[in-house]
Amino acid sequence: MRKRIGLLLLIPLFVLGTQAQINYEMRYTVGLDTVGHYLNVRLDYTAQEENASDELVLNMPVLTPGYYEILNFPKHLCDFDAKDAQGQALTWRKDGMNRWRITLNGHRQLQVTYRIYAKHRDVALSRVERDLAFIAPAGVFMYVDGEIAHPVTVSFDMPSNWQHISTGMKPHTGDDKTFTVPDFDVLYDSPLLLGNHYVSQFDHEGHAYEFALETPEGVEKIGLERDFRQIVSAATRMMGDVPYDNYSLIHMTAEDGRLEGLEHFNSQVCYTDGTYRFASRKMHVKFLGFIVHEYFHLYNVKCIRPAELWPIDYNKEALTPMLWVSEGLTCYYESRLLRNAGIVTPDESLEELSTYFQLYAPYEGQRHMSLRQSSYDIWLDSMNDDDNFRDVRISYYFKGSIIGLLFDIDIRRKTGQRHSLDDVMRLLYNRYYKELHRGFTEEEFWAVAEEVAGQPMTEIRRFVDTTAEIDYDSYLHDAGLYIDSKDYSIRRITHPNAQQEAFLRAMNLYE
Repeated sequence: MRKRIGLLLLIPLFVLGTQAQINYEMRYTVGLDTVGHYLNVRLDYTAQEENASDELVLNMPVLTPGYYEILNFPKHLCDFDAKDAQGQALTWRKDGMNRWRITLNGHRQLQVTYRIYAKHRDVALSRVERDLAFIAPAGVFMYVDGEIAHPVTVSFDMPSNWQHISTGMKPHTGDDKTFTVPDFDVLYDSPLLLGNHYVSQFDHEGHAYEFALETPEGVEKIGLERDFRQIVSAATRMMGDVPYDNYSLIHMTAEDGRLEGLEHFNSQVCYTDGTYRFASRKMHVKFLGFIVHEYFHLYNVKCIRPAELWPIDYNKEALTPMLWVSEGLTCYYESRLLRNAGIVTPDESLEELSTYFQLYAPYEGQRHMSLRQSSYDIWLDSMNDDDNFRDVRISYYFKGSIIGLLFDIDIRRKTGQRHSLDDVMRLLYNRYYKELHRGFTEEEFWAVAEEVAGQPMTEIRRFVDTTAEIDYDSYLHDAGLYIDSKDYSIRRITHPNAQQEAFLRAMNLYE
């Protein structure tokens, strides 16, 4: 975030449950109350045999992937009810914050209904308006306790004049309002935008793309499709692979003009200021960097992920010391990919990277919190607005991006430009995602880095694990860069020597 995989096939709905050991079907239907701002949810549950426990336990997540904060989705739920196939009420009770226990009395068919209040402009929360609805699935749909890996079907009952459903999921053939996915992980990672929003679809290098924009003012003028094609091509050249079949950009309008985004495997959800008519080139570049950030997350966090992030326990935090890799290095690649895509100049690329340095370097927090600790403590600090935050804490977004630059330079220096941080990312992707189908541990990450560098990465790791003071110039000078002490900007040396010029050219920063 700035905060499954493959084709979503239509598969049989009846499979063996892992906890209750019974076959069952789950079908959700969602209606929209566009006046009261509610989602009216109905679950039709059908079991092929009697549940031995005579009890059905339903869970609703308290978090969503990529959003490092407990959101307690059940607080938006009201009017829970359960009935048998004849419409007779079934007894139920709450068991904790996010679990409902329903007494079945031998019934194999039941219908559960509830409402979700949806009037939130947030990438992780749902919103229903007069002509648009955004569905954040983790806060809407319940799963059978312990059985995330069960298929589920969802259908949407939209107003008759609404034209579009935009999502990374693929609909049933002949029914564009119904979707079946192999498990709840896929469902929770697949937000939807419903309504009469702007839609533009196109193909690029063998994959299908969709722009779904609430307010498209100026989008054609800035050439967003052209720029996004170049971004995708640059990321594909770097990683050597595209892990999805289709990808959707869902952009909505924030009331306060903020930029907020959340990554998904084959989509991104962003809140923007509602216009693509940027007041300056700098604001335009900032926006494109934001798009790159969420897009590159499909590699670096959805595929290349710390082991603690998968499988997901939707009931509690996923604590890991490695979010500086997932988020900080993604910030570093914002400027790298924009430059490699030919969208920005070397100076614009460095200006974007400098922003991160300026957000932490002048502050005392870097002497009190390590980059590693900032990763682990994000569940405490995500919404921390204490006045002393910058005095005692840092953000892994900011320092992580600059460590990414030093990391890249160090590997290039150690290998005589034969390897770079790009090779680390590719090796993590191919080894742990594609071959082993799992996340990496902290020690495995450093082992891969040292494998690529051919030498220990002791000093870089010390900068991550401790609050040790960093001699930035000892890295930047070799790469033809320096820090302007007046404004903490990272700049190119005006007259680089041959070695420095070679670095700048290799990093695509030579004008």
